[in-house]
Amino acid sequence: MPSRKALYPGTFDPITFGHLDIIERAQALFDEVVVGVAAQSTKAPLFPLAQRVRLAEQAVAAFPRPVRVLPFHALTVDFAKELGIHAVIRGLRAVSDFEFEFQLALMNRKIAPEIETVFLMPRDSFIYLSSSLVKEISRLGGPVSCFVPKPVEEALRGTLTAKVTD
Repeated sequence: MPSRKALYPGTFDPITFGHLDIIERAQALFDEVVVGVAAQSTKAPLFPLAQRVRLAEQAVAAFPRPVRVLPFHALTVDFAKELGIHAVIRGLRAVSDFEFEFQLALMNRKIAPEIETVFLMPRDSFIYLSSSLVKEISRLGGPVSCFVPKPVEEALRGTLTAKVTD
């Protein structure tokens, strides 16, 4: 039986407990989960690509099954094809996510009909969580330890403190 592999793409700027919950759920459905850290984005990332990859690797290191974390510079579906993956995982937090994610899934299907999009919802305690909110809370000096792993918290503190003192 062929291995069932899935790609979970995103900017992961930074990776949060919500992302980790989605990865954990994906591992229950797939034999292998690859976290694809996107280099290109319409967003202006706080962390450089190499650091986002490193933080994601640290965050998934304790998972009982291995998770590969890879950077990518292409269309998500092209990266999935390159890896021999036929399923893309997307997280849905709220109805507001659905419209964008639905449009993205339909565009991906048009470009690469052989690749399926699988939507997963995080547990209720992470439904409100976003990287943007975490960065804003950290930027304003608020606690983020309940939203992100320790290495991410430290990286946020170091990066945002450096930006504030500049």
